[in-house]
Amino acid sequence: MEQYDQGTTFFDEMFAPHGQIRPHYQGVQAYFRRLGTPEFQRRQRLMDLAFRNQGITFTVYGDSAGVERTFPFDPVPRIIPASEWAALEAGLTQRVLALNAFLRDVYSDAQILKDGVIPSELVYTSSNFRREVHGLKVPLGIYTHIVGSDLIRDENGRYLVLEDNLRSPSGVSYLLANRQAMTRIFPGMFERQGVRTVDHYTTELLRVLRSLSPRAPEATVVVLTPGMYNSAYFEHAYLAQQMGVELVEGRDLFVDGGRVWMRTTSGRTQVDVIYRRIDDDYLDPLTFRRDSALGVSGLVEVYRQGRVAIANAIGAGVADDKAVYAYVPAMIEYYLNEKPLLDNVPTYLGWNADHLAHMLENAAELVIKAVGEAGGYGMLIGPAATRSEIDEFLRSVRDNPRNYIAQPVVGLSRHPTFYPDTGAFEPAHVDLRPYILVGNDVTIVPGGLTRVALRRGSLVVNSSQGGGSKDTWVLTHDGPALTRRQQQFQGATELQESLPTSGVTQGQPVHDAAAAPSAGGQHQWQGAQEPEPGEPDFSSGPPGVPGPQEER
Repeated sequence: MEQYDQGTTFFDEMFAPHGQIRPHYQGVQAYFRRLGTPEFQRRQRLMDLAFRNQGITFTVYGDSAGVERTFPFDPVPRIIPASEWAALEAGLTQRVLALNAFLRDVYSDAQILKDGVIPSELVYTSSNFRREVHGLKVPLGIYTHIVGSDLIRDENGRYLVLEDNLRSPSGVSYLLANRQAMTRIFPGMFERQGVRTVDHYTTELLRVLRSLSPRAPEATVVVLTPGMYNSAYFEHAYLAQQMGVELVEGRDLFVDGGRVWMRTTSGRTQVDVIYRRIDDDYLDPLTFRRDSALGVSGLVEVYRQGRVAIANAIGAGVADDKAVYAYVPAMIEYYLNEKPLLDNVPTYLGWNADHLAHMLENAAELVIKAVGEAGGYGMLIGPAATRSEIDEFLRSVRDNPRNYIAQPVVGLSRHPTFYPDTGAFEPAHVDLRPYILVGNDVTIVPGGLTRVALRRGSLVVNSSQGGGSKDTWVLTHDGPALTRRQQQFQGATELQESLPTSGVTQGQPVHDAAAAPSAGGQHQWQGAQEPEPGEPDFSSGPPGVPGPQEER
């Protein structure tokens, strides 16, 4: 990373403003320094090959270059220290509790609308508000069991919520596959770093899904997919396999006697919980779109009777409408009587005449989005658009202002990313999608999917728009990690603490050695100096790879 230029405009995740490496990245930086660039490149190629062989793919519709692609992955991990993650966990938990309270409310008494906190027009005109399930009592009173809220960091390093994904948030399979690949191909990178595991996600997901049925924990769970041509089909198959449940299409299920059944080679089996990866419109042709061949006829009636649970619940999408999103801070104050711990990005609403005028007048400086789109589609990035592109987009905004919001351009934080075409580390913009499971309690897998804009200079991180991903580490500490010698000393100290003491203060030297900066403000470079088995020894620095004081 000798030539790495972090710049001065954006917040850099790995380096402080004057080029010092942040404490929680010191272990990884030292590992890369020992490994050397040629070996790093060799392992990255092995990882790409592993992803292709395992079919870790996504689909891009309407692309002449091909429909199915390997998901791009950068091996430089994004690292979050323990205290930073604790703050994010608290803010995300607060947010999903308020969102579920809002959904329970608007599908029953709608008290928040009667009190004028949120305009009724905004909710009832949302394409994702489902009158067909108004008054329905969902299991545990929970509407959105799997949540993926997108977080960004602004130029000052402050976390902001960009949007909430409450219908069928995708991407968690890549999070899990990324970690599995990293631990196989870069095992030494994790050594003594204190990285929290993500392996329990599918176990927790299955526990949450089964809890929605009275027959838990023996409830039969299935994953309902639109089929192999869906963009996230790899994820559907992966999650079903990891949970040990059946992956089904609509034709595999049928309704009989007020129950949902699954066809199997040994006869029919009752289905208790459906983890659906199909939009509401296609779930049941008798209730929603009559031309749907993806759903199950009669499913909604069984759902109304409480004889099958659906995750996420039908109608949950009204709360991730990008216009309703603007009112989530108000929901938190209304339902929880708390101040929001995580802020929204400032948002202008097209349905508001004053906001619309601002949007039209300042489109060249704003990001304008369609409220129901995802994947980077239906969006105008004003500063990157031509005058003709702006004028054409604004015609749609004028025709249907309710369908659009606008936000100021936020300079997403950047992270060192390896570009094979130059063989160098360059800054690329990133966001973060943590995954939140909501059942009898709230579980958040440590980290999430870090998406990275691999097109140089782009702010769009979506895979359909040329983005990739990184492994996301949440540490058990705030950095730097302990060296082997420090760990041995700490272990001896812990043993000594169990013995009678003679007034000697226990354990303090370990804390000082791990955390204190060295002279001149530079943090100590105390990673393990032994390369992992089979690695070249670059402890003195390989040719072309700078020492710790030279890196920027």
